Amino acid sequence: MQTETIAVAMSGGVDSSAVAALLRAEGYTLVGLTLQLWNQRRLSGHEGMPEAVQGRCCSIDDVYDARRVAEKLDIPYYLVNQEARFEAEVVRPFVDEYLAGRTPIPCTLCNNHLKFDQLLTTARQIGADRIATGHYARNHFDEARNRWILSRPEDKSKDQTYFLFGLTQDQLSRTLFPLGGMQKPAVRVMASNAGLAVAAKPDSQEICFIPGGDYSTFLAAYLDEQEQELPDSSGELVTTTGEVVGHHTGIQNFTVGQRKGLGLTSANPLYVLKIHPDSHQVTVGADQDLFTRELYADRLNWISIPGLTAGETIRVQIKIRHRHEPAWATLSLAPKDAATPEGFPADEQRIFALFDDPQRAVTPGQSAVFYQGDEVVGGGWIL
Repeated sequence: MQTETIAVAMSGGVDSSAVAALLRAEGYTLVGLTLQLWNQRRLSGHEGMPEAVQGRCCSIDDVYDARRVAEKLDIPYYLVNQEARFEAEVVRPFVDEYLAGRTPIPCTLCNNHLKFDQLLTTARQIGADRIATGHYARNHFDEARNRWILSRPEDKSKDQTYFLFGLTQDQLSRTLFPLGGMQKPAVRVMASNAGLAVAAKPDSQEICFIPGGDYSTFLAAYLDEQEQELPDSSGELVTTTGEVVGHHTGIQNFTVGQRKGLGLTSANPLYVLKIHPDSHQVTVGADQDLFTRELYADRLNWISIPGLTAGETIRVQIKIRHRHEPAWATLSLAPKDAATPEGFPADEQRIFALFDDPQRAVTPGQSAVFYQGDEVVGGGWIL
């Protein structure tokens, strides 16, 4: 019989439910925790926003499912309301980033700034030593480096380390990832064997507060609710030579690599190459113009190493999107006098990555996560 109390982050999905069943079978004392992050009925009356919300993480149905699993496993269960903090630390920054012509990742923001921090805080308050989550990742303590290490899971198709690069050493030391060594089909079998009704539940596919992935409609509805005008960021569509080929209604409607919705007629396909937040210009060009060997990132978090020193370089593989195949690059600190990407302060520590081979659509606002083998070296936000 285990004497340790563990708080299980229960999302209502099969993964976190299987974690609870697994730890319960191993004899741990468990407490189930669900964070209430977003009112799914909010904004439903605004133009373009659907009335029904299904298939989204952290929904009301998910809360109901999490509570049912806790009852089935006979463990205490608490719903922790974090809607105000979620809006302040995830939703509002998401809106501001899009309005500034960048493409943010709300799930990473949520993990980095809210979920793990709040779960560990609540765990302490209820006497739990650690938390356990259903993320597909692995962690362990390396005595030689005196650091906690985050690594990719056994099931590479479910790898979630890209969204976890912001975890601190303290957070990693107090978190369990029981599914890190398992394949997803086996997790469903385990949940079924435990008699959990969510064993066959589909994985959530959408961002919890943006139904259908329609960012533009959400931005308009959210700002209207806040009694704020959608800023006028209309401007010109220009080529790489500066030729004006069209006009657009707002930079928030674009992301680097986008092809559809440009409103242009061309003999060859055109893509968004760059968004200029100051001039409101959007540069378009051919697919080959999307490739670059260079990347800058700031707001860094280091995991397997304490950081880089001036003049030091390391070899890493970098993911610039969740589904991006990690690409080899040489990583170094950006010199203080390096040209600052448009719209960013020059006084923050930044890294510079030089890829061995050009990479397509390096997108400001997305994460760049650095790997050595399966280990996460660290990561930052692309400038």
